[in-house]
Amino acid sequence: MVFPKGKKTYSYADYLEWDNDFNSEAIDGEIISMSPSPTPKHQDILGELFAELKMFLRGKDCSAFSAPMDVCLFASKESAPDTILDWVQPDILVVCDSDKIGDKNICGAPDLIVEVLSPSTARNDRLVKYNNYERAGVKEYWIVDPYNMTVEVYSLEGASFVQSKILGKDDLLTVEIFPELEIDLKNIFKE
Repeated sequence: MVFPKGKKTYSYADYLEWDNDFNSEAIDGEIISMSPSPTPKHQDILGELFAELKMFLRGKDCSAFSAPMDVCLFASKESAPDTILDWVQPDILVVCDSDKIGDKNICGAPDLIVEVLSPSTARNDRLVKYNNYERAGVKEYWIVDPYNMTVEVYSLEGASFVQSKILGKDDLLTVEIFPELEIDLKNIFKE
């Protein structure tokens, strides 16, 4: 994908005109990620976590989605695409407000976002996206490290994320926004 010369910021409208097989993320109109395909280990962990969330949410008011799914963090369904400068594609997201679920994307902050780290995305997941997820009002954010087999859980308290726990492969992950859901991390991190 070649970007138009002389242009430094892009809107969601620009992105929608690009090739369908081209995925990117942007913060304040600046492209932050055009990553290569994830590794099998990344995808296996993502799949296991997604399966746990999807099964738990069956028949409930919340919905789980996996990448690629565009999330326009600071937009509403009424926002014009050329005014949207922030869009991301979290590995997993849970939305409990059906009004945020559009035909082609999610508009507004999800309730839960999960990012599985890759060497090429770790900085963005830990810094750039972390800050925007916090600012957008995501209630719970997990950073999953497939190499160290850990899950860092951040909960929104007021306007700031607070790290509520760091768990390893032998631990039980209790979900802050769904206290009745427990995920045995032995099923997620396989050696």
